[in-house]
Parts: sequence; structure tokens; C-alpha cells
Amino acid sequence: MLDERDRIIIDMLTKDARTPFTEIAKVLGISETAVRKRVKALEEEGVIKQYTVVVDSSKLGYNLVSLTGVDTLPEKIFDVASKLKEFDFVRSVYLTSGDHMIMAEIWAKDGEDLSDIISNRIGKLEGVTRVCPAIILERLK
Repeated sequence: MLDERDRIIIDMLTKDARTPFTEIAKVLGISETAVRKRVKALEEEGVIKQYTVVVDSSKLGYNLVSLTGVDTLPEKIFDVASKLKEFDFVRSVYLTSGDHMIMAEIWAKDGEDLSDIISNRIGKLEGVTRVCPAIILERLK
């Protein structure tokens, strides 16, 4: 069970995964060794799954990001989700219970690139019945 110190560690590492354990230790008023043990336990318990980097897509030439809903024939949902995961332009894939069966974050160079991705790549996957892109205008958090 997580305690308040674990939650603070998670919060600090979520904001910056490179936060030194010495800095976390100062905030918590415990030793660096204690922080290291807590982080290791959080990793072993699967609370912390991975450390990652947030990339500015536009600096890599992807000037358009879309959260795209993908609907499928019910029996094809897992096949389509699996195929979406293989595309380089798909940055993340989620199965959802909302308006769409699958949500995918897509990075495209521009509108023409996104149109091609939607029409010729995703839209032509076997079992796909509908593709609904929502272009991100601004990331607020």
C-alpha cells in the first residue's frame, strides 16, 4: 500500500524522471538510500512501469498531432489495435469505452500527411469501419 512519501516520490518523478534521489530525499526528510529502496519497491510492484522522455513533435518535423478514434468490426478490434501499434506514426494506442473503440495518437508532418495516413493506412486496415481524427491545437498540460 502506498503512503504519502511514495506518492510524493511518484509525483516528483512524474514531473521529471531525472530528479536526483538526493533532491527527493531532501524534500521528504529521509536518506537517499531510503528513497532508492522506495523507488526500487515501486518498480518491483509495477507502480512505476517505465521512465520516459516527452518529445516536442514539431522539432522532429511532425507539425500535426491528432487524437484519432478508430472504430472496427467487434471481432477485429484486437487485430486492428495490434496493427496500429506497428506504425511509426502512431505514438500510442488505447482501447476505450468512449465514443470510439480505439484511440490513437498520430504524429503527421502536415494535413496532407495526416489525410494519407487516415485514408490509405488506417482506413484500409481490415475491419476498420470509421476513422475520426481530432487535431490537437494546443497542449495545455
